[in-house]
Amino acid sequence: MEKIGANRCFGGQQLRYRHASETLGCDMTFSIFLPPQAEDGSVPVLYWLSGLTCTDENFVTKAGAQRYAEVLGIAVVAPDTSPRGEGVPDDPGGAYDFGLGAGFYVNATEEPWRRHYRMYDYLTDELPGLIAQHFPVDAARCSLAGHSMGGHGALTIALKNPGRFKSVSAFSPICSPMNCPWGEKALGGYLGPDRDAWRQYDTTQLLANVEERLPVLVDQGDADDFLEEQLRTPLLEQAARDADYPMTIRMQPGYDHSYFFIATFIGEHLAFHAQFL
Repeated sequence: MEKIGANRCFGGQQLRYRHASETLGCDMTFSIFLPPQAEDGSVPVLYWLSGLTCTDENFVTKAGAQRYAEVLGIAVVAPDTSPRGEGVPDDPGGAYDFGLGAGFYVNATEEPWRRHYRMYDYLTDELPGLIAQHFPVDAARCSLAGHSMGGHGALTIALKNPGRFKSVSAFSPICSPMNCPWGEKALGGYLGPDRDAWRQYDTTQLLANVEERLPVLVDQGDADDFLEEQLRTPLLEQAARDADYPMTIRMQPGYDHSYFFIATFIGEHLAFHAQFL
Protein backbone atom coordinates (compact mmCIF):
# COMPACT_ATOMS: atom_id res chain seq x y z
CA MET A 1 0.00 0.00 0.00
CA GLU A 2 1.06 3.58 -0.67
CA LYS A 3 0.19 6.32 1.80
CA ILE A 4 -1.07 9.30 -0.19
CA GLY A 5 -2.46 11.49 2.59
CA ALA A 6 -1.98 12.07 6.32
CA ASN A 7 -3.48 14.72 8.58
CA ARG A 8 -3.57 15.12 12.34
CA CYS A 9 -7.23 15.24 13.31
CA PHE A 10 -8.95 15.37 16.73
CA GLY A 11 -5.95 13.81 18.43
CA GLY A 12 -5.83 10.96 15.93
CA GLN A 13 -4.74 10.46 12.32
CA GLN A 14 -6.77 10.86 9.13
CA LEU A 15 -4.94 8.73 6.57
CA ARG A 16 -5.43 7.93 2.91
CA TYR A 17 -3.97 4.98 0.97
CA ARG A 18 -3.76 3.61 -2.55
CA HIS A 19 -3.36 -0.09 -3.22
CA ALA A 20 -3.57 -2.53 -6.12
CA SER A 21 -6.81 -4.49 -5.79
CA GLU A 22 -6.75 -8.05 -7.08
CA THR A 23 -10.53 -8.29 -6.67
CA LEU A 24 -11.28 -5.24 -8.80
CA GLY A 25 -8.32 -5.38 -11.16
CA CYS A 26 -7.33 -1.75 -10.63
CA ASP A 27 -5.79 0.62 -8.10
CA MET A 28 -8.15 1.62 -5.29
CA THR A 29 -8.06 4.28 -2.62
CA PHE A 30 -9.50 4.30 0.88
CA SER A 31 -9.41 6.63 3.86
CA ILE A 32 -9.10 5.60 7.51
CA PHE A 33 -9.38 7.62 10.70
CA LEU A 34 -7.43 6.18 13.60
CA PRO A 35 -8.46 7.62 16.97
CA PRO A 36 -5.78 8.34 19.59
CA GLN A 37 -6.75 5.11 21.42
CA ALA A 38 -5.25 3.16 18.49
CA GLU A 39 -1.79 4.16 19.73
CA ASP A 40 -2.27 1.89 22.74
CA GLY A 41 -4.02 -1.12 21.20
CA SER A 42 -6.68 -2.41 18.86
CA VAL A 43 -9.88 -0.41 18.42
CA PRO A 44 -13.25 -1.33 16.89
CA VAL A 45 -13.92 -0.27 13.30
CA LEU A 46 -16.84 1.25 11.42
CA TYR A 47 -16.96 0.98 7.62
CA TRP A 48 -18.73 3.87 5.89
CA LEU A 49 -20.12 3.34 2.37
CA SER A 50 -20.80 6.50 0.37
CA GLY A 51 -23.37 7.26 -2.29
CA LEU A 52 -23.55 7.92 -6.02
CA THR A 53 -20.76 10.11 -7.50
CA CYS A 54 -18.75 10.00 -4.25
CA THR A 55 -15.19 8.89 -3.59
CA ASP A 56 -13.58 7.94 -0.29
CA GLU A 57 -13.09 11.63 0.52
CA ASN A 58 -16.65 13.00 0.65
CA PHE A 59 -17.53 11.55 4.03
CA VAL A 60 -14.09 12.29 5.46
CA THR A 61 -14.23 16.00 4.65
CA LYS A 62 -17.95 16.76 5.09
CA ALA A 63 -19.52 14.59 7.81
CA GLY A 64 -17.47 15.66 10.83
CA ALA A 65 -17.38 12.10 12.13
CA GLN A 66 -13.83 12.28 13.49
CA ARG A 67 -14.76 14.40 16.53
CA TYR A 68 -17.14 11.66 17.69
CA ALA A 69 -14.91 8.75 16.69
CA GLU A 70 -12.13 10.26 18.80
CA VAL A 71 -14.25 10.30 21.95
CA LEU A 72 -15.67 6.82 21.35
CA GLY A 73 -12.37 5.27 20.25
CA ILE A 74 -13.62 3.94 16.91
CA ALA A 75 -11.63 3.68 13.68
CA VAL A 76 -13.59 4.73 10.59
CA VAL A 77 -12.80 3.30 7.14
CA ALA A 78 -14.22 4.97 4.01
CA PRO A 79 -13.60 3.04 0.77
CA ASP A 80 -14.23 4.36 -2.72
CA THR A 81 -17.62 3.69 -4.31
CA SER A 82 -16.47 1.87 -7.45
CA PRO A 83 -13.42 0.67 -9.34
CA ARG A 84 -11.60 3.34 -11.33
CA GLY A 85 -8.70 3.77 -13.73
CA GLU A 86 -7.58 2.89 -17.22
CA GLY A 87 -9.56 0.01 -18.67
CA VAL A 88 -12.42 0.25 -16.15
CA PRO A 89 -15.65 0.74 -18.15
CA ASP A 90 -17.99 3.64 -17.43
CA ASP A 91 -21.61 4.42 -18.27
CA PRO A 92 -21.76 4.67 -22.09
CA GLY A 93 -23.72 7.89 -21.87
CA GLY A 94 -21.60 9.39 -19.13
CA ALA A 95 -24.49 9.36 -16.63
CA TYR A 96 -23.77 9.70 -12.92
CA ASP A 97 -25.89 6.76 -11.77
CA PHE A 98 -23.98 3.89 -13.38
CA GLY A 99 -20.33 2.96 -13.88
CA LEU A 100 -17.62 5.06 -12.25
CA GLY A 101 -18.74 6.29 -8.85
CA ALA A 102 -21.76 3.97 -8.93
CA GLY A 103 -20.59 0.45 -8.14
CA PHE A 104 -23.74 -0.27 -6.08
CA TYR A 105 -21.79 -2.68 -3.85
CA VAL A 106 -22.66 -5.74 -5.94
CA ASN A 107 -20.70 -8.39 -7.83
CA ALA A 108 -21.40 -7.81 -11.51
CA THR A 109 -22.07 -10.85 -13.66
CA GLU A 110 -22.56 -9.14 -17.05
CA GLU A 111 -20.01 -7.97 -19.59
CA PRO A 112 -18.14 -5.64 -19.65
CA TRP A 113 -18.67 -5.05 -15.92
CA ARG A 114 -17.90 -8.44 -14.39
CA ARG A 115 -14.10 -8.10 -14.46
CA HIS A 116 -13.89 -4.92 -12.37
CA TYR A 117 -17.24 -4.27 -10.71
CA ARG A 118 -17.00 -6.64 -7.75
CA MET A 119 -17.46 -4.20 -4.89
CA TYR A 120 -19.29 -6.75 -2.75
CA ASP A 121 -16.28 -9.08 -2.66
CA TYR A 122 -13.92 -6.15 -2.21
CA LEU A 123 -15.79 -4.95 0.88
CA THR A 124 -16.43 -8.34 2.46
CA ASP A 125 -13.03 -9.88 1.81
CA GLU A 126 -10.10 -7.95 0.35
CA LEU A 127 -10.40 -4.56 2.06
CA PRO A 128 -11.17 -5.89 5.57
CA GLY A 129 -8.20 -8.20 5.21
CA LEU A 130 -5.91 -5.29 4.38
CA ILE A 131 -7.26 -3.22 7.25
CA ALA A 132 -6.80 -6.05 9.75
CA GLN A 133 -3.26 -6.70 8.50
CA HIS A 134 -1.95 -3.15 8.49
CA PHE A 135 -3.85 -1.22 11.18
CA PRO A 136 -4.55 -1.66 14.92
CA VAL A 137 -8.23 -2.57 14.54
CA ASP A 138 -10.19 -5.43 16.07
CA ALA A 139 -11.87 -7.15 13.11
CA ALA A 140 -14.24 -8.96 15.49
CA ARG A 141 -15.73 -5.60 16.51
CA CYS A 142 -16.95 -4.27 13.18
CA SER A 143 -20.03 -2.32 12.07
CA LEU A 144 -21.37 -0.82 8.84
CA ALA A 145 -22.97 2.49 7.90
CA GLY A 146 -23.68 4.34 4.68
CA HIS A 147 -25.61 6.97 2.74
CA SER A 148 -28.01 6.56 -0.18
CA MET A 149 -26.41 3.96 -2.49
CA GLY A 150 -24.05 3.30 0.42
CA GLY A 151 -26.98 2.88 2.78
CA HIS A 152 -28.25 0.19 0.44
CA GLY A 153 -24.79 -1.36 0.47
CA ALA A 154 -24.47 -1.28 4.25
CA LEU A 155 -27.89 -2.84 4.86
CA THR A 156 -27.55 -5.60 2.27
CA ILE A 157 -23.99 -6.55 3.18
CA ALA A 158 -24.86 -6.70 6.87
CA LEU A 159 -27.97 -8.82 6.26
CA LYS A 160 -26.11 -11.20 3.93
CA ASN A 161 -23.30 -11.86 6.42
CA PRO A 162 -24.79 -12.99 9.76
CA GLY A 163 -22.39 -12.88 12.66
CA ARG A 164 -19.96 -10.59 10.84
CA PHE A 165 -21.16 -7.18 12.02
CA LYS A 166 -22.30 -5.85 15.38
CA SER A 167 -24.69 -3.20 14.02
CA VAL A 168 -25.67 -1.31 10.86
CA SER A 169 -27.02 2.15 10.16
CA ALA A 170 -27.98 4.17 7.11
CA PHE A 171 -28.82 7.69 6.03
CA SER A 172 -31.36 7.99 3.20
CA PRO A 173 -30.78 4.44 1.93
CA ILE A 174 -32.02 3.12 -1.40
CA CYS A 175 -34.33 0.70 0.36
CA SER A 176 -35.54 -1.36 -2.59
CA PRO A 177 -33.36 -1.02 -5.70
CA MET A 178 -35.65 -3.49 -7.49
CA ASN A 179 -38.36 -0.83 -7.32
CA CYS A 180 -36.67 2.44 -8.23
CA PRO A 181 -35.03 3.89 -11.38
CA TRP A 182 -31.51 4.03 -9.91
CA GLY A 183 -31.64 0.42 -8.81
CA GLU A 184 -33.33 -0.95 -11.92
CA LYS A 185 -30.64 0.63 -14.10
CA ALA A 186 -27.75 -0.54 -11.91
CA LEU A 187 -28.95 -4.07 -11.16
CA GLY A 188 -30.11 -4.58 -14.73
CA GLY A 189 -26.76 -3.45 -16.06
CA TYR A 190 -24.51 -5.29 -13.63
CA LEU A 191 -26.60 -8.46 -13.16
CA GLY A 192 -28.66 -8.77 -16.35
CA PRO A 193 -32.42 -8.82 -16.96
CA ASP A 194 -33.35 -11.69 -14.60
CA ARG A 195 -34.98 -9.87 -11.68
CA ASP A 196 -34.67 -12.94 -9.47
CA ALA A 197 -30.92 -12.35 -9.47
CA TRP A 198 -31.51 -8.87 -8.13
CA ARG A 199 -33.21 -10.04 -4.92
CA GLN A 200 -29.92 -10.79 -3.17
CA TYR A 201 -29.11 -7.06 -3.27
CA ASP A 202 -32.48 -5.69 -2.17
CA THR A 203 -32.94 -5.05 1.55
CA THR A 204 -36.71 -5.44 1.44
CA GLN A 205 -36.30 -8.89 -0.11
CA LEU A 206 -33.53 -10.02 2.23
CA LEU A 207 -35.49 -9.19 5.37
CA ALA A 208 -37.98 -11.95 4.66
CA ASN A 209 -35.37 -14.69 5.13
CA VAL A 210 -32.80 -13.45 7.64
CA GLU A 211 -32.47 -15.14 11.03
CA GLU A 212 -30.08 -12.75 12.76
CA ARG A 213 -31.61 -9.59 14.26
CA LEU A 214 -28.89 -6.97 14.02
CA PRO A 215 -29.41 -3.57 15.63
CA VAL A 216 -30.47 -1.25 12.77
CA LEU A 217 -30.82 2.55 12.71
CA VAL A 218 -32.11 4.39 9.63
CA ASP A 219 -32.48 8.17 9.31
CA GLN A 220 -34.40 9.69 6.40
CA GLY A 221 -35.16 13.37 5.78
CA ASP A 222 -38.74 14.16 4.83
CA ALA A 223 -37.57 17.02 2.56
CA ASP A 224 -35.39 14.66 0.50
CA ASP A 225 -36.13 15.14 -3.22
CA PHE A 226 -35.33 11.47 -3.87
CA LEU A 227 -37.54 10.01 -1.15
CA GLU A 228 -40.65 9.12 -3.12
CA GLU A 229 -39.16 7.89 -6.40
CA GLN A 230 -35.73 6.51 -5.53
CA LEU A 231 -35.40 5.74 -1.82
CA ARG A 232 -38.82 4.20 -1.10
CA THR A 233 -38.54 4.22 2.71
CA PRO A 234 -42.15 3.03 3.21
CA LEU A 235 -41.20 -0.25 1.50
CA LEU A 236 -38.51 -0.81 4.12
CA GLU A 237 -40.92 -0.02 6.93
CA GLN A 238 -43.43 -2.50 5.55
CA ALA A 239 -40.81 -5.21 4.98
CA ALA A 240 -39.56 -4.83 8.56
CA ARG A 241 -43.12 -5.18 9.89
CA ASP A 242 -43.79 -8.22 7.70
CA ALA A 243 -40.59 -9.90 8.87
CA ASP A 244 -41.11 -8.85 12.50
CA TYR A 245 -37.63 -7.34 12.31
CA PRO A 246 -37.06 -4.65 14.95
CA MET A 247 -35.33 -1.62 13.47
CA THR A 248 -35.39 2.08 14.25
CA ILE A 249 -36.48 4.12 11.22
CA ARG A 250 -36.65 7.84 11.91
CA MET A 251 -38.18 10.42 9.58
CA GLN A 252 -36.38 13.70 10.23
CA PRO A 253 -38.49 16.81 9.48
CA GLY A 254 -37.03 19.34 7.05
CA TYR A 255 -33.82 17.49 6.18
CA ASP A 256 -32.74 16.72 2.62
CA HIS A 257 -30.31 14.30 0.97
CA SER A 258 -27.15 16.33 1.58
CA TYR A 259 -24.17 16.04 3.90
CA PHE A 260 -25.71 18.78 6.04
CA PHE A 261 -28.20 16.08 7.05
CA ILE A 262 -25.46 13.54 7.68
CA ALA A 263 -23.35 15.99 9.71
CA THR A 264 -26.36 16.75 11.91
CA PHE A 265 -26.94 13.15 13.00
CA ILE A 266 -23.59 11.42 12.49
CA GLY A 267 -22.77 11.75 16.18
CA GLU A 268 -25.94 9.86 17.09
CA HIS A 269 -25.06 7.13 14.59
CA LEU A 270 -21.58 6.68 16.00
CA ALA A 271 -22.99 6.56 19.53
CA PHE A 272 -25.49 3.96 18.33
CA HIS A 273 -22.70 1.75 16.98
CA ALA A 274 -20.54 2.27 20.06
CA GLN A 275 -23.18 0.52 22.19
CA PHE A 276 -22.50 -2.71 20.30
CA LEU A 277 -18.82 -2.33 19.43
